[in-house]
Amino acid sequence: METRIFGHTGRTVSVIGVGTWQFGGDWGNVSDAQALDTLAAAVDAGVTLIDTADVYGDGHSEQLIGAFLASIGGPEIYGLTVITKMGRRADPHVPGAYTYPNFRAWLDRSRANLRLDTLPLVQLHCPPTPVYSDDAVYDALDRLVEEQVIAAYGVSVETCAEALTALEHPGVTSVQIICNVLRRKPLERVLPVAKAKGVAVIARVPLASGLLTGKFTESTTFAAEDHRTYNRHGEAFDVGETFAGVPYEQGVAAGRELVRIAAELPGQPTPAEVALRWLIDQDGLTAVIPGASRPEQARANAHAAALDPLPEETLAELEAVYLRYAAPYVADRW
Repeated sequence: METRIFGHTGRTVSVIGVGTWQFGGDWGNVSDAQALDTLAAAVDAGVTLIDTADVYGDGHSEQLIGAFLASIGGPEIYGLTVITKMGRRADPHVPGAYTYPNFRAWLDRSRANLRLDTLPLVQLHCPPTPVYSDDAVYDALDRLVEEQVIAAYGVSVETCAEALTALEHPGVTSVQIICNVLRRKPLERVLPVAKAKGVAVIARVPLASGLLTGKFTESTTFAAEDHRTYNRHGEAFDVGETFAGVPYEQGVAAGRELVRIAAELPGQPTPAEVALRWLIDQDGLTAVIPGASRPEQARANAHAAALDPLPEETLAELEAVYLRYAAPYVADRW
């Protein structure tokens, strides 16, 4: 597994990580045993970056990761970097909630869940836009670094503008942003700036909530508790988090194109592998965090790093897919 330097930390992380929102709910039912087996498969395949958040299952995802780390003797054994997020527990979720006392309470809970004295990295979890320009927020984060509650901090953003605001602050180590074959704006707006500043960029929603696997049809249904059912039009949170903001039918059509493109490549990689390989080849990108609910998914995601870079003709075809099916809906947003 290829590794890259993670921002200012000096740590190295695998280019393919694993996202664990699915271990806390919102993606249908994933049993605890299944989640632990999936983590084990990912690590066995060379994954060293694990992403979670304190609101995934109200901490259940963190607790499962903590149990997994304990079962293997701690993160150091495999050189693992576990990153979490905070802020979405605020009720109400307003800029004024992003204070040192709240940070400390949230982080103490995450440290207990993850069984870690110092968290390697915490990210602000898509806070209200004014938070990114509030110097007091960064002062509080700097204090937490000094206290060794966290080793570093970053931001998880909805928009390129939010990312660019955060990148003005020298303490920011990483930016996590939605980026995939169907969401390309960060490639031009964010990645060059982050690279120049030595800041890590993590791509989330890399498979557009599964659309880029090519497995969905117009008649596919999802569980009621799955965000692909209840947030399809942004009813619960930003619509860009679900199917990357691409209308479902357009995304299904794009997925079919990925199936065709993948079948024409040597070795016939899966559409998901093609989509992940496309991402990790982007200049300035540090890592990609696809979710996985089963061990075989974790292994398949990791295998994308073993593929050869995509040929120019394939890149042109993928751009055509974006322009036809996604650009009219996402190019001027986020």
